[in-house]
Amino acid sequence: MDLEFIREQFPSLKKGYTFMDNAGGSQILGNSINYISEYFLNYNVQLGASYEVSANAGKALSNSTEKVAEYLNVSNPKEVIIGPTSTMLLRILSICISDSWKAGDEVIITNTDHEANVSCWKDLESKGIKIKVWKVNPCSFELELNELSNLLSNKTKLVAVTHCSNVLGSINPIKEISKIVHEAGALICVDGVAFAPHRRVDVQELDVDFYVFSWYKVFGPHLAVMYGKLPLLIDMPGINHQFFKPEDVPYKFQPGNYNFELTYSLKAIPEYMIGINDHHFSDNKFNRNEKLEASFELIANYEAQLAQELLGYLRSVEDIKIIGASSADASLRVPTISFIHPKFKSSEIVEFIDKKHIGIRYGDFYAKQLIKDLDLKQYEGVVRVSLVHYNTIEEVQNLIAAFKEIF
Repeated sequence: MDLEFIREQFPSLKKGYTFMDNAGGSQILGNSINYISEYFLNYNVQLGASYEVSANAGKALSNSTEKVAEYLNVSNPKEVIIGPTSTMLLRILSICISDSWKAGDEVIITNTDHEANVSCWKDLESKGIKIKVWKVNPCSFELELNELSNLLSNKTKLVAVTHCSNVLGSINPIKEISKIVHEAGALICVDGVAFAPHRRVDVQELDVDFYVFSWYKVFGPHLAVMYGKLPLLIDMPGINHQFFKPEDVPYKFQPGNYNFELTYSLKAIPEYMIGINDHHFSDNKFNRNEKLEASFELIANYEAQLAQELLGYLRSVEDIKIIGASSADASLRVPTISFIHPKFKSSEIVEFIDKKHIGIRYGDFYAKQLIKDLDLKQYEGVVRVSLVHYNTIEEVQNLIAAFKEIF
């Protein structure tokens, strides 16, 4: 990984501050910032008019959406719904999809998910929907597939699960889970917020019904995306004006429209990921999809080195308990690493690190049920260090040196 090339793409990294709260929000690509300005300067009009600038604006936004569709490997760009946040998109989905559900129907959630993929489903209890909870093994920190099979029934309508826990950092086998869920006659909705900055999201390969994540955690602006299989999106009612038809996808799920300038800026992200491949492997003959795969493989291998550096130190401190897999294996986890120390509140540790101009964080990260079930509230939640591929080994070593002043 050519770190000099990578870090040049992120203007904020030139300030000398160390960003290790990336699961809360990554730094934004310089080209994404440039595209926001470009949109305002060239296309800042309402869409749908016959005059030239409006027509050009429509083409520019369609082009950006098509690049997002390619990035996610969707079968039809209409399956891409742009919205303000993952929380809002999941809330919209829960309202629309449950319109045809009846009292006694069931939804399975997990106790590892961010509240975005929990509360919107639990609130359906008021209309008689039964909520079942798939609980993580507190020793292995894994969601066990046989437990899911035990929860599924002929009344299960949907399983809501995270692709990667924003506390544990562990990657769930979504393709395998999708197969189990579909064989039971249910649908699957995946929160990919903590996964998407680190690995390629290929919705067709995963065979998911719905997939959601936030771009501001994937090096872009404060915006989110939801994928849904087109027949499912057409069949459910929308949340927009009453005159919209069933086939008006994705617009019927975008009340008040979507943010034009931020959507336009999203094209910087697939361009950047393909650019990583082109910079490192200039002689290859890959197509664009293969280039995305190669770039994310490079990222995964490098991030495993970062994780190994930090996890190796944390394992060496007798009192520290890693909350999640202690292995840095890229097939098991992303470099979102949480821990506790029995002699300190998590806030005390983080507040000491703050003084070193290193940004890490403590708390429950809206995975409230997980923190409660693992009995971690007494520590004020976990200390979380969330790394991405623009972090350096030197930054991790500096963090370790700071930890050594405490432990």
